[in-house]
Amino acid sequence: MSVDDGGTDGVDEPGHDSGLDDEGTAVLKSVGRQLKLWREGAGLRAAEFGEAIGYGENLVYKVETGKRIPRPEYLEKADEVLGAGGKIAAMKQDVAEARYPKKVRDLAKLEGESVELGVYSNHTIHALLQTEEYARALFGMRRPLYAEEVIERNVVARMARQAIIAGAKLAPIFSFVQEEVTLRRPVGGRMVKRRQLERLLEVGQFRNVEIQVMPTDREDHAGLAGGFRLLKLRAGGTLGYTEVQHVTRLVSEPAQVQSLEIQYGIIRAQALTPRESLALIEKVLGET
Repeated sequence: MSVDDGGTDGVDEPGHDSGLDDEGTAVLKSVGRQLKLWREGAGLRAAEFGEAIGYGENLVYKVETGKRIPRPEYLEKADEVLGAGGKIAAMKQDVAEARYPKKVRDLAKLEGESVELGVYSNHTIHALLQTEEYARALFGMRRPLYAEEVIERNVVARMARQAIIAGAKLAPIFSFVQEEVTLRRPVGGRMVKRRQLERLLEVGQFRNVEIQVMPTDREDHAGLAGGFRLLKLRAGGTLGYTEVQHVTRLVSEPAQVQSLEIQYGIIRAQALTPRESLALIEKVLGET
């Protein structure tokens, strides 16, 4: 068994470019403290523990002080060696969420508290419907350029959010209205576009999801002011969410939310029906 004393296998360096905020940093420090308590409780020195899981003593200290981000395999090995019975491995979700940008964590939390989500998307396929390749292509073309580790972190966060569509026992009801141009724009190239269209057809068959397409040739269009989403919360009430040039805004003022609800209802009425929309997606796929 090899011992890594200074590489990054099993851990990531937070660094000033990692995007970790204060909340994420606090989570990592808490996880590190727990790992140290488990190690000391097992009567292992850092060097002994590192040898047992295949990592160097220096890395063990850095993880325990929150200076390095443990990857899932690190936590799984630690759980096994320390006999934690899954308690350490269960920290993987907390660590994963700590890596996500704060606005992604906040949005994912709101989505998890919703019973219904309505989305109008006018430039790209919406995040909850994107394939991994499509999302990576989008982040890769951002200007100013993102560092590779930032692209990867954002892609992982975006894919994790999609579990809400079919993974939850009480999955919300989703409705998406996509502009026709989002189906035809070749983001990432032909094969990425094909896989993305196939994904739309797959998700469009889910019982809790309706996908509609707004044809480009519509004369009347209530959504020309830009994309947005509506979230109906389990606790009652509705929130709006808008994003322009990566600047996000949560809309909670009742009159503004009501305006978005009226607008979304008209947009859905102007768009193709879900069945017509899936037929159009199949047509575009056949042409790609």
